[in-house]
Amino acid sequence: MIRDRDTLNVLLDSVERFVRERLVPAEHVVAETDEIPEDMVAGMKELGLFGLTIPEEYGGLGLTMEEESLVITAMGQTSPAFRSVFGTTVGIGSQGILLDGLDWQKKKYLPKLATGEILASFALTEPEAGSDAASLRTTAIRDGDFYVVNGTKRFITNAPHAGIFTLMARTNPEDKGPNGVTAFIVERNTPGITIGRRDKKMGQQGAHTADVIFENCRVPASQVIGGKEGQGFKTAMKVLEKGRIHLAALAVGAAERMLRDALNYSIERKQFGQPIAEFQLVQAMLADSQAEIYAAKSMVMDAARKRDDGRNVSTEASCCKLFATEMCGRVADRALQIFGGAGYVAEYGIERFYRDVRLFRLYEGTSQIQQIVIARNMIKQARR
Repeated sequence: MIRDRDTLNVLLDSVERFVRERLVPAEHVVAETDEIPEDMVAGMKELGLFGLTIPEEYGGLGLTMEEESLVITAMGQTSPAFRSVFGTTVGIGSQGILLDGLDWQKKKYLPKLATGEILASFALTEPEAGSDAASLRTTAIRDGDFYVVNGTKRFITNAPHAGIFTLMARTNPEDKGPNGVTAFIVERNTPGITIGRRDKKMGQQGAHTADVIFENCRVPASQVIGGKEGQGFKTAMKVLEKGRIHLAALAVGAAERMLRDALNYSIERKQFGQPIAEFQLVQAMLADSQAEIYAAKSMVMDAARKRDDGRNVSTEASCCKLFATEMCGRVADRALQIFGGAGYVAEYGIERFYRDVRLFRLYEGTSQIQQIVIARNMIKQARR
């Protein structure tokens, strides 16, 4: 639901200009150095991107899901690494606290997250727990006014830069299911935390992930989100729908950028005495990509509006994540094909996008997990 179209348009115009004038020209530098320049991060803070989903009372913009989707689609027009700088913060990093946190937890952390003073990381995935999030092995054992945390988290986005971690750990070793998992806000300077070396990844240079190791890390009991044990998995599930729509919007934006680049190249590139855009087989790839982008964007907007209306969009969110990210992969493949040999070299940037967007189908729930969620929801609905 868009609350004020004029205000939103000003924000979108600012984001689009920032992407076009500041971020796109810096893409190759980020890819080569694996670092996002500080002035770029400062620009994101000035635009309020770190506070997109945080209510105004805590210093954020408090966007609706529809508004957020439009902003993220605009951010998708450049390297996904730029969005990753604030992505976790506007997602589980803030939303878990916002939805289930105690008042003092909200007042202490949300304003700092909204301005980008601190970044948040979501410490869920482990060496043997990813898609099966309920099988966490990291433990948090109560010891007086503290919990002693031991375990390793893997592939944690922004871990090298995080000020706080939204940690999921098992507080009840006897309960092997989701009800034994508790959510904590763990500050970076807590003794017992070690950050591993940055992962060397296939793509998305500039977006840093690393292991986070907890060794007898004593976390105050007051840092339990909501002050109640056993609610961590439920907290995570509450924000997953939002995150899946968010990532679907990102996939739409990236696909739009790749298709635009491919279209422009096909008009300029000549073979057999005419632009390759005149060849029907090239036109077919362009048309298929445009149709799929339109379908994905329509799905994202529909799911976002339904969520803003307070409806259960578990199925719709998974449909969005599944279709949009798979679509983005197909567009990347077609775009590279249209570029031909030029697409395989770094100069044109398509090979970088080809690698970058491959991750969309893996994180925040793989395509296969989305299929399972969709099918299970269908079966439940049919049995009712």
